[in-house]
Amino acid sequence: MPKVKTKSGAKKRFKVTGTGKVKRKRAYKNHILTKKETKQKRRLGNKAVVKAEDMNNVKFMLPYAL
Repeated sequence: MPKVKTKSGAKKRFKVTGTGKVKRKRAYKNHILTKKETKQKRRLGNKAVVKAEDMNNVKFMLPYAL
C-alpha cells in the first residue's frame, strides 16, 4: 500500500494537541481591522479547536497526525 501524502497547506494551518484535538486559527483577523472592536480582535487572536463535524476533513488532510 503506498504512503498517503499530507496536504502541505493543512500542515501549516493545524496543530495537534497532546490529547488529540486539533487547533486552528480563527478567521477575520487579516485585514480591515479598523472597523472591528478591540474585544473582537483580541478574541480572534486566540486559537480555536476544530469541531467534530469538520474532523473527517482534517483527518483526510493530515493522515499521520491523528
